[in-house]
Amino acid sequence: MSTPLMEAHEVGKRFGSLQALSDVSLQVQRGQVHCLLGDNGAGKSTLIKILSGVYRPTTGAVSFEAQRVDLNSPRDALDLGIATLYQDLALIPLMSITRNFFLGREPTRGWGPLRRIDWKRAHDEMRQGLDGLGVQVRDPEQAVGTLSGGERQSLAIARAVHRGAKLLILDEPTAALGVAQTTLVLKSVRRLRDHGLSVVLITHNVRHAYAVGDRFSVLDRGRLCGTFAHDEIALAALQDLMAGGKGVEDLSGELR
Repeated sequence: MSTPLMEAHEVGKRFGSLQALSDVSLQVQRGQVHCLLGDNGAGKSTLIKILSGVYRPTTGAVSFEAQRVDLNSPRDALDLGIATLYQDLALIPLMSITRNFFLGREPTRGWGPLRRIDWKRAHDEMRQGLDGLGVQVRDPEQAVGTLSGGERQSLAIARAVHRGAKLLILDEPTAALGVAQTTLVLKSVRRLRDHGLSVVLITHNVRHAYAVGDRFSVLDRGRLCGTFAHDEIALAALQDLMAGGKGVEDLSGELR
C-alpha cells in the first residue's frame, strides 16, 4: 500500500479529568474515502478537530504527506491542504452562489485603482467547480439560501476543492437531508474520490458510509474498535460493531 496522505499515531486527548480519546491510530490513504463511524460521544468530533488543527493532541502525533506536522490552528491545516466542512458550511444565505464560492477571493482584472472583479471568469470557475460534482447552476446570482441542502453541501465542497484541498473532512454531511439530497451529496463524495482526492467522512449512518466508503474506522467511547477495508467487513457486521454490541473477535462469522 502507498504512503498514507495523513496519519494519526496513537493520538490521545484529555480535557481535565475526561479522557476523550485514547491511543487512536488512523491512516487516510490517497484517493480514498475513509469513513469515521461511531455513536454520539464516541470521540469522532474530537478526533477531526485534532486532524483539522482546532485541538492539539495531549499525546501522540499527526503526519501529513509522510511528514510529522504540528497543527496549531485551522489555518495551519488549510495551508497544508486539509479542509474541514462542518454542518453550518460557512455559507452566507443572502449572498449569491458565486460570492459564496469565492468569499473574498474573487478573480480580478486590471491593476491598481482600476482593478475590479472579473465576474465572467468568476461565474465560469464557479460553474466548472459545481459541474465537476454533477450540480447544475441555473443562475450564478441566485441567493444561496434558495438552494437545497444537498446543493449547499456540494457548493461548500466545490469551494474547498477550488482552494486546493488535498484532504476533505466532512462532518455529518447528510444529517437532516432528505433522500434525494443525501444521494446528491454521496455522489459528490464519489466524484471527489474519482478525481483523486482523499475524504474523511464522519457519520453515524452506516448505510451512507457503506455506500461510498473504501475504509471504515469505528470509535467507541474514545477508543478505536477497528479499521476495515470495504471488502473485509459486511454492512451488518459494521453496524453491530458501531453499536458496541460485539467485539471484533465476535464478528468472525460475519466478516468476509
